[in-house]
Amino acid sequence: MKKIFYGLAFVITIATFTNCSSPQDEKAAYTSDPVIVTLAKTGFENAGSFANASGKLISKNSVNLSTRMMGYITSISVKVGQQVSAGQQLVTINNTDIQAKDGQADAQILQAQATYDAAKKDYDRFRNLFNTQSASQKELDDMKVRFDMANASLKAAKLIKSEVNAQYRYSNISAPISGTITAKFVEQGDLASPGMPLLTIESPGILQAQVMVSENNIAQLKNGMQTQVQIKYSGEEIVGTIAEISHSSANSGGQYMVNINLPITKNLLPGMFVNVRFPFANTKTHASKSNSILIPKTALVQKGQLSGVYTISAENTAMLRWLRLGKETSDEVEVLSGLKAGENYVLHADGKLFNGAKVKMK
Repeated sequence: MKKIFYGLAFVITIATFTNCSSPQDEKAAYTSDPVIVTLAKTGFENAGSFANASGKLISKNSVNLSTRMMGYITSISVKVGQQVSAGQQLVTINNTDIQAKDGQADAQILQAQATYDAAKKDYDRFRNLFNTQSASQKELDDMKVRFDMANASLKAAKLIKSEVNAQYRYSNISAPISGTITAKFVEQGDLASPGMPLLTIESPGILQAQVMVSENNIAQLKNGMQTQVQIKYSGEEIVGTIAEISHSSANSGGQYMVNINLPITKNLLPGMFVNVRFPFANTKTHASKSNSILIPKTALVQKGQLSGVYTISAENTAMLRWLRLGKETSDEVEVLSGLKAGENYVLHADGKLFNGAKVKMK
């Protein structure tokens, strides 16, 4: 009985000690040195005069090479990233079948040419005989039919030869433009088939930003309109000009494709991600709806899929407030709910903030 009593007393003592020390720890946490913060005040700004869209850079001059014949690839002399010149030989496809057809075409031409020459001589001779009344009209007509058939056979044989020569070009594929090999879909020994992509060539010096725009904004875009294009990886901003606007979203999931011309630059490559800001002129009919609250992105606190900012309570402590966000620019974001105009929020803190942390305004 004494052992049980002592054990219970020990547990009660530990529990009492734990319950008494927890408030002291919390109090100590809240009585630490205040965090120095810089505040900013929200205000209405004209955020409805623009729209943003995300996309990537594409090459304005891009060519996918393929062939119209079937055969094994005997050589492919380029690698991804290699510079090529227009007219340079890139891929060779086995053309044994074409060589056989070429021989047949040459034989047909020789045969048709011989028949044509004989028919022409007979026709010319009978025409002279007819002029001297030594041959009848029927004999001349028969020679004329024979000559026309020989002429048609010769033309057909030459057309077959032209077709064979065209197939030779599809078995020896050259670069149609100067640029860089950006994709390689086959290797030596692979079987090429008609329409199968072999290589992709792009001219990286001339780029476009390609973005998808929603139906709410597509009607306000015009060719020649200037836009602000931000390169995501570097933050660099470039002025672009709208060059192409698709007026159908049937094949793009309800979004409309817009291509924007960019100035020539050596620092950009196809495939880089961009943010594009389209300027729209506000009209009186919707000017009252265009006033929104914008805050810097640097002030946001991210936790999973939630975004918020720290505000200051009446006791000078930090309070995390979750927000619903809207449009974005390169450095600001629109607040749809969670903050009102004229409210203060923490723009920058010199230490780590948490709910209830004491703060001191700079």
